[in-house]
Amino acid sequence: MSTLKARNPEWVSTILGWRWLLPVARAALVSAYVLGGVTKLVHFSAAVAEQEHFGLRPGWLWATLAIVVELGGSVCVIANRLVWLGAGGLACLTAIAMLVANDFWNAAGNARFSATNSFFEHLGLIAALVMTAWLSDLDGRRGDARSQQKH
Repeated sequence: MSTLKARNPEWVSTILGWRWLLPVARAALVSAYVLGGVTKLVHFSAAVAEQEHFGLRPGWLWATLAIVVELGGSVCVIANRLVWLGAGGLACLTAIAMLVANDFWNAAGNARFSATNSFFEHLGLIAALVMTAWLSDLDGRRGDARSQQKH
């Protein structure tokens, strides 16, 4: 069993230790939300129409909430501050979107295929957001432990 949990190869550990890797990964993780939030903000009437198309009314309220969560949550994740809140908000928004827009169980043919793929891609994105919050919490706990050892 211990061989299955072997350490990463040294070169992988080196790459994972690059100081800039996690900030870049956090920014990449939320890049679609940043783009979505900015696009909705610039084209607010289209964002309202999109929400109403999926049966979310009033559309202006759902569009506003989406913009706030997409941009605010992204800032939290990128800045590595209140990551639990930002990633949690983005995960909830993603869950709502995948249930409303990717309801593959109501589709047939090519639409079902596409919706199923998108549904599970969104599920993976939610998992990545959970892992991001978990890693941030773990890093915070390690930082707390280090500061307690100094005192």
